Amino acid sequence: MTDNAVLRLRQFRLDRATRPFLARGCRVARCQGCLLPHKNCLCDTIRPQQAGSRFCLIMFGAEPLKPSNTGRLIADILPDTQAFLWSRTEVDPALLAAINDPTRQPYVVFPASYADAERPVFSALPVGGKPPLFIMLDGTWAEARKMFRKSPYLNQFPVFSLNVDAASDYQLREASRAEQHCTAEVAAALLQQAGDLPAAEGLNQHFRYFRQQYLAGKPTRPEAPVTAMQPESA
Repeated sequence: MTDNAVLRLRQFRLDRATRPFLARGCRVARCQGCLLPHKNCLCDTIRPQQAGSRFCLIMFGAEPLKPSNTGRLIADILPDTQAFLWSRTEVDPALLAAINDPTRQPYVVFPASYADAERPVFSALPVGGKPPLFIMLDGTWAEARKMFRKSPYLNQFPVFSLNVDAASDYQLREASRAEQHCTAEVAAALLQQAGDLPAAEGLNQHFRYFRQQYLAGKPTRPEAPVTAMQPESA
């Protein structure tokens, strides 16, 4: 079984669970490393890579609990990935320390159209700059927008706006807009842009196999929601 920052965050959420949470697929016995059904487990195929880039995932609500979450795939491939729960009112001191690492240049990965006019926006990394820390807002599109608007501690950092022209291959959840991409797809494109090509290819391969195994493990008939545990706050 693998271990990474997102799985540790998931366990933290489970440990604080106090009320029911309705989720599909809860009857399925899952590997606790990849969260796929045991027959579709891909843990033995995970091949971590080295990269000059680093990722910091800020995850909304129950996102770490979802088997369909792809932020976990980034942490599979890049073991120094950091993951934190988002809170509007109580910011984790460890998150503040991570994003203020003086050895790295943080970028908030988000579309340029949502940045204020005076906020710096990059679409390519500056030559000779510090190694990047890509801050990813991991949730649904509505949740990501909320995190972007209501996280004043991120306002000091430039936005990195990535143009991903190809249609998303996600297929595990319905996107509200056709051009939206899942967290792992965006991360792979960022790695490619940063010149971390082996890591980009490793993440792309991991994502494609994860998608294949996830879809293969879905029931052929719709499953009624069953009760798991809902963390106390989202």
